[in-house]
Amino acid sequence: MRLQNTISKEIYITGKGLHTGSDINMRLRPAPRDTGIIFIRTDKGHIRIKAGVSSVVDTAFATTLAYDGVRVGTVEHLLAAFSGLDIDNVYVEIDGPEVPIMDGSALPFVKKLLETGVAKQAKTKSFLRILEPIVVTEGQSQIAVTPYEGKRITYRLFYTHPAFGEQKLGVDISTMRFATELAPARTFGFLRDVEMLRARGLAKGGSLDNAIVLGDKEVLNGNRMRFRDEFVRHKILDAVGDISLMGYPIYGHIIADKSGHTLHIKLLKKILSCRDSWEFVSESAAMPVAAGMAAQI
Repeated sequence: MRLQNTISKEIYITGKGLHTGSDINMRLRPAPRDTGIIFIRTDKGHIRIKAGVSSVVDTAFATTLAYDGVRVGTVEHLLAAFSGLDIDNVYVEIDGPEVPIMDGSALPFVKKLLETGVAKQAKTKSFLRILEPIVVTEGQSQIAVTPYEGKRITYRLFYTHPAFGEQKLGVDISTMRFATELAPARTFGFLRDVEMLRARGLAKGGSLDNAIVLGDKEVLNGNRMRFRDEFVRHKILDAVGDISLMGYPIYGHIIADKSGHTLHIKLLKKILSCRDSWEFVSESAAMPVAAGMAAQI
């Protein structure tokens, strides 16, 4: 049986917000079992925002959570790091409106979490097992989840760009594979969209240091790609973070075609509405965080 996990001690993280450009300070604190992930806006009267489907208020260019009008955005990479390492209960104290972008991936968070260590808690973690396929379609985009004995995500994306067209990848999600094959993949965007985003008050903190940027014909970061298919790996990373908002690991095969944050959340809501299509089960086995992994990444 997999026990619930928290972190073994406090972690301090500072960085710049991708959209606000603000300097952000975060403190991650161990939390009791059954707490989940709770964001605490220390600059807004310590308002608590639970990481859950019902807290999602915006999915444009990032996933944003809110409670009582207080928001915290760009949460998906940090949530992916927690979920990918099987960390269930953490208080995230933050003094600004979004999680720091760091290098555009989840790797800086993963390294901190592995250096600090995971603390097991005296209660088992249940998971949600898919019994029947559930599908959400929106225009030319689609996301589905089908029965599968494990946690698997297959993602396909397609852009008409000289640097890349179609990328497709399927991954069985384990702590080792997440940390080494998904966490390092960085967010990406198109130079042509930067002016539009900044006119909307977004991407103020974006740079070649925290995103892969595509010009009209090439990747402006040069040859600094971490994977040949880094774009689709980052899409899977985003999905891991968004899907964790269910609050329980989903045992099933998530299949996404030209999807994104909005469809991820719509899938979670449809899963909740299709109560006969899944069941709660106590996990009988789970892959632990591998000893010495921090030294490998």
